Amino acid sequence: MPKKTKDPAPVTEQLTASEAAALIFQHHFEYLLSWEETAKTWDDIEGVHQVRVSFRKIRSALTLFRNAIPKAVSAPWNQEIRWIAGEMGMARDLDVFIDEGLGSIQGKLPFQGEHKLVALAREARAKTYLEQVRPMLESERYANFKSGFQHWYQQREWESADLKTKQQTNLQMKLGKYSRKLLDKQERKVLALGSHIDRNNAQEMHRLRIECKKLRYAADFFKPLYAGIGNFIDHMKGLQDILGVMNDISVMHHLLRALLADTNDHETLEYAGAIVGWRTCEFYHQLDYFDRYWDEFTEATHPWWKKNG
Repeated sequence: MPKKTKDPAPVTEQLTASEAAALIFQHHFEYLLSWEETAKTWDDIEGVHQVRVSFRKIRSALTLFRNAIPKAVSAPWNQEIRWIAGEMGMARDLDVFIDEGLGSIQGKLPFQGEHKLVALAREARAKTYLEQVRPMLESERYANFKSGFQHWYQQREWESADLKTKQQTNLQMKLGKYSRKLLDKQERKVLALGSHIDRNNAQEMHRLRIECKKLRYAADFFKPLYAGIGNFIDHMKGLQDILGVMNDISVMHHLLRALLADTNDHETLEYAGAIVGWRTCEFYHQLDYFDRYWDEFTEATHPWWKKNG
């Protein structure tokens, strides 16, 4: 089994933003390659999970470095990564649903239909891996993406693109300065969304979840530069957990709609409804702690500020 590592790319303050971006792309690209074979089956659900997380981090890096590597330059890779994620998305949703959703409440609900729903989910998962995930990972399109993307970051081809003066300056900025600007900018986005958020507005909460995740990834990317940034990340955990449960419920709705499209079995439908109710109740219980977790996040120490002086 490949190593499940949380080690960040070994960036340093003296690297340029361009050099650091290439190193971050390389780090997460090589990590996902180590999980590719595992991802071809559901024997170990970490395979698809680790590959998808790696691609998500690469996409986040493309977004976070956008004032140096413009969207027009990275768009082809973003498009291919979106396709890859799409081909693996249903498999991951089913893995989570079977392992965490159904597994966590097994035998706890006073309804029939549990075994039937589990059987439907497992059958759908097998079909998804065999007809979507494995063919995608073995496709010519995916192979072309890998070779092309690897060459792109190794040669830092964005440096020879038609860039504005400001973008060229940002690319050559030392990472110590660049990372502080980037972390501050991303945190401001989170604060702007979360300070007066309507917690009953699913779209606003979804946007907050996305921007929190980008801030978390940015903190991970620059972890080698700042002592104590792990504590800052820990202070985001409660907030991210609440937003994650909300997203899980949304995903579960879509998943169950697809799974149950061709069944009229009353017991299965009743059990599916009970699961949604269970998870929704869990979300609203956790939502009561939103203010506490938000305050914990906003009051957390910002390690990158210590070097602003």
